Amino acid sequence: MKAIFVLNGPNLDMLGIREPEIYGRETLADIAALCAQTAARLGLAVEFRQTNAEATMVEWLHEAYREDAAVICNPAGLSFFSVPVLDAVKILRTPYLEVHISNIHGRDEFHRHSMTATAAKGVICGFGSYGYVMALEALARQMPGK
Repeated sequence: MKAIFVLNGPNLDMLGIREPEIYGRETLADIAALCAQTAARLGLAVEFRQTNAEATMVEWLHEAYREDAAVICNPAGLSFFSVPVLDAVKILRTPYLEVHISNIHGRDEFHRHSMTATAAKGVICGFGSYGYVMALEALARQMPGK
């Protein structure tokens, strides 16, 4: 079975510390564990990663293309300005689902418009870490034999 890449962008390694009133108190390690448990329950394999570098995110999306892996991504701040990440997402042949912990549509003007979401099959936002579970369940429903 192909892995599902769960990719996380800048500053998500600071979850639990950074603006807990917006992002909650869970850490990225908590979310990684939740994704691993959910994937096991669904019979899926996940590769969970985080980077603070735009170039690394682009390389990971290229890797997902080469491995024909579906992608769940919280691009974080890259959502709002990264043409290179958007272009890399457009290369994918597999589903790309975008997850945001906060409801970006209810935030300030700068955080409302995800450029990368324009290439997504679907976007889940505002459900905290449960958004990752929802994305994994959505992908599982789309896989043959599920």
